[in-house]
Amino acid sequence: MKFNYKKYRNLIFSALAVAASAAMIKYSMTQIDDAVYVSASQSDDNSQIIVLDSGHGGMDGGCSTADGIPEKGINLSIMLSLRDMCRLYGYDVVCTRESDVSIYDSGVTGIRNQKISDMENRLELFNRYPDAVCLSIHQNNYTDPKYSGAQMFYSGANSESERFAAIIQSAFVQNLQPDNTRETKLCGDELYLCYYCDNPAVMAECGFLSNPDEAAKLTDESYQQSVAFTLFTGINTFLNERK
Repeated sequence: MKFNYKKYRNLIFSALAVAASAAMIKYSMTQIDDAVYVSASQSDDNSQIIVLDSGHGGMDGGCSTADGIPEKGINLSIMLSLRDMCRLYGYDVVCTRESDVSIYDSGVTGIRNQKISDMENRLELFNRYPDAVCLSIHQNNYTDPKYSGAQMFYSGANSESERFAAIIQSAFVQNLQPDNTRETKLCGDELYLCYYCDNPAVMAECGFLSNPDEAAKLTDESYQQSVAFTLFTGINTFLNERK
């Protein structure tokens, strides 16, 4: 018998919230994939597609903590937890990567060309599904270690992106960072993925790896799961308001 996820959405959301507050969100991947997840090709025409991007990967580590822990692994851990939550709730999820890889085209040589190809392929996935919502997960870095807190970036390419960013920013304040006073920011073309995305898109800088206290949190698996749940609540709120 096919699992009716829509019937149990509220119950699932409540269960996720309880688990997140205890920082103990753990899943059985096999159970989720077999009982809940319906792929985009198999789902009904009204299914909502969410495209998730885990920033960097492969030869591109991104920024790093003072201890040398690269951003790419933190992004991936958060994204995989978020992916599972979204699938458990019944959303269709497409990921730009699900392991430590760069998705440049085969045969492309040279680091610069590989990075360009990687970003073009990520953007193609962001724009492949009409009316999808897109989120790119990153960590921030600055020369002064005093700065901390999540911040959302959006582009003007889609009129819904600003509201999407504001909702996720608010979720961070409510769930994890009550003292966070950062404002969402309009990005330029330096944030290639968001800037050229046709769908509602946000780049989530979840915190500063240059801040020792925040870096310690962001490298902790339980906190990463809490960040994932915060992103999930933001996505879910945005989609519910969008209906």
